[in-house]
Amino acid sequence: MVAVTANITYGSGIPGDAELRLCGDVSGAKRAVELGVSEWYNAIEFAQAGAKAIAVDPDPDKIAEMRQRADTGEVTVQCLEADLADLGDISSATCEVVVAAHTILDVEDLGRLLRQVHRILIPSMPFVISIPHPFNEVSPEHPYGSGARTIGDWFTALSRSNFRVDQVKELGVSPTHPIPTTLVLRARKEGS
Repeated sequence: MVAVTANITYGSGIPGDAELRLCGDVSGAKRAVELGVSEWYNAIEFAQAGAKAIAVDPDPDKIAEMRQRADTGEVTVQCLEADLADLGDISSATCEVVVAAHTILDVEDLGRLLRQVHRILIPSMPFVISIPHPFNEVSPEHPYGSGARTIGDWFTALSRSNFRVDQVKELGVSPTHPIPTTLVLRARKEGS
């Protein structure tokens, strides 16, 4: 059997999951969650790869757009209009992967969100997060850590919620832009 990976996008102009291979095989109706509908509509990619795709977002317009795109693409995506930290409609320990592509940066109660993601994931399965790189906005007026969460903040929050980070990708560096634009973290659920 050939492993089927979804063509998940983590940010504009950076490698996707076809190159990074962070999500794993989602074929065979494995449950895959897009936490916050990103501008790349990753739940559609999950569905096209054979997953039971779920999209969660509090914005009714984003959910409506996801439904329309799923219909157009002739795939099924379960759409849940809910707060990102309110995953009560998803059974515990039933999901193979959760992806948040530039959608959880400004979540106020990050601990609550991480506990909910931990609850729905099967043990050792990945939670893949992409965010604008915290160092990208550093300047004399905005010292590191004065605005967005730092890399250390992300590691601490994930660890406190019983996740183990096993991949860190700092992407978007080019000859004309020496500072990474995107941080991608893959954290695996520990415990049950």
